[in-house]
Amino acid sequence: MKKIVLALVLILVGAGSSAPAAAEPRSDIVRVWNEFALAAVRATRATDADAARTYAMLNVAVYDAVNGLTGPARAHALIPGPGPRGADPQAAAVAAAHAVLVRLDPDRTAGYDTRLQADLAGLRPGHRRDAGVRWGREVADRVVASRADDGSAPVRSQPAGSGPGIFRAEWSGVQYRDVRPFAVADPAVYVPGPPPALDSLDYAAAFAEVALLGDAAIPAPDKLAIFQFWSVPAGTVQPAGEWVKIALARSHGLPLPASARLMALLTMTLADTTVATVGTKFTYRHWRPATAIREADTDGNPWTRPNPDWASRAGSIGGSPEYPSGHSSYSGAAAAVLAGFFCTDDVRFTHTTDTAPGGQARTYPSFSAAAAEAGRSRVFGGQHFEFSNQAGSAIGHDVATEVLATRLLKRTGPTHHGACPL
Repeated sequence: MKKIVLALVLILVGAGSSAPAAAEPRSDIVRVWNEFALAAVRATRATDADAARTYAMLNVAVYDAVNGLTGPARAHALIPGPGPRGADPQAAAVAAAHAVLVRLDPDRTAGYDTRLQADLAGLRPGHRRDAGVRWGREVADRVVASRADDGSAPVRSQPAGSGPGIFRAEWSGVQYRDVRPFAVADPAVYVPGPPPALDSLDYAAAFAEVALLGDAAIPAPDKLAIFQFWSVPAGTVQPAGEWVKIALARSHGLPLPASARLMALLTMTLADTTVATVGTKFTYRHWRPATAIREADTDGNPWTRPNPDWASRAGSIGGSPEYPSGHSSYSGAAAAVLAGFFCTDDVRFTHTTDTAPGGQARTYPSFSAAAAEAGRSRVFGGQHFEFSNQAGSAIGHDVATEVLATRLLKRTGPTHHGACPL
């Protein structure tokens, strides 16, 4: 029976965009409002941490609003049900999404209001719709209130450092190392041990690799294209947003409760991965390859050689400490959630990022293959060592493992504890 269910899910996921426009707007609700969130992140030039928090707040509110009216068959994310008997889950979902976004992004309220009215106009008027709207707004207000003191503000910075191995610039956003998690018990347990010692052979090997693969002076159009594809800096949807886009495409055809659950699992994981990633960066303050290569005569390693003129293929040093790679953390987390949710990693898909050169899509045989390329792109750009790619991927994977094993479980009967959450 499980194989039959999985096959049906994969058929639905693979249906892509060929479904007729007039199809019942079940998962379309989740897609449309997440696309609004993606647009808000682009418009506000949100940081990667703030972006991940926005996506999580939106999708937690939608999930809890829907879940509170459909049993609730599963555990809540932040706000417990039940909601009002007989209320419309679709009305609750759109009202919850709208209420979160107008609070987080008031400058675009007019557009959110227009979409809310259009969504509600497509539902049968009456008590069920009105009750759903009231419940969705209540859930959203409670989600926003619950995150008001989560530690994401005010913005704090770590001062510039000095000396061998230390990141040199001041960087902001370090308050996220103390942000209250959405789903995991303690993000600090995912802070790994330190990077390789500067005088070690492992460090020298990683140094040699990035000095070659990430060197702007060496033409490598394929490496440059991969870096650019996954670069997604401020003004884009950020790394977390690219995985939101991937998940939305894969969720096509799922019923509303399943689509809402997928996006809540994914975005809570991404937000909590931020906390462990920032905590690791803050703890070790590791220097970026550009500084390391230019000042290799100070690292005490007999196997490294300085190159004062070295420049990264990315064209910049990087705005935060090097260890670990945040792109790798987010990608490792998302790939693990998606593989867990769909009970397989081997889902072929095509994706176009906000920074894809020429808007050209890339195709991947699996979620993990895309995550691996995203991580390696940081080495190709000369912004990270490979050990930081590996550390970031491990952080994300481990956070995802806890979230899948402990959150949004069925209240009775078989749960999604373990490898397969269906």
